[in-house]
Amino acid sequence: MHATVGVPDMTVHALNDQEVRLLREEIELLMIERQKLLQVTGSAAVLVANLDSDNLPDDQDTIDAAEVLAESLNALSEETLKDALDSVRAEFDPEKQADSPRAN
Repeated sequence: MHATVGVPDMTVHALNDQEVRLLREEIELLMIERQKLLQVTGSAAVLVANLDSDNLPDDQDTIDAAEVLAESLNALSEETLKDALDSVRAEFDPEKQADSPRAN
């Protein structure tokens, strides 16, 4: 038993219920945040997939940012990327990806 000296079992149970409620609330907030991050990631993936690297500005900072974004997207698991694309209702076309110059 986890009863604290001088604290009745009902109080300990009430504390546990409060902890469970707080954990549930935190999980809900994390799931909402995950959904928002998936939408941002999905939008970024669509943007990168539709970019023509030959038409990027010559500004090195812009090129570097595009590379970091593409590398970050490529580092995602396939499942996470699919969830992200699903969140923005986009579809991944593996044939188009294989034909793109970025894939080589």
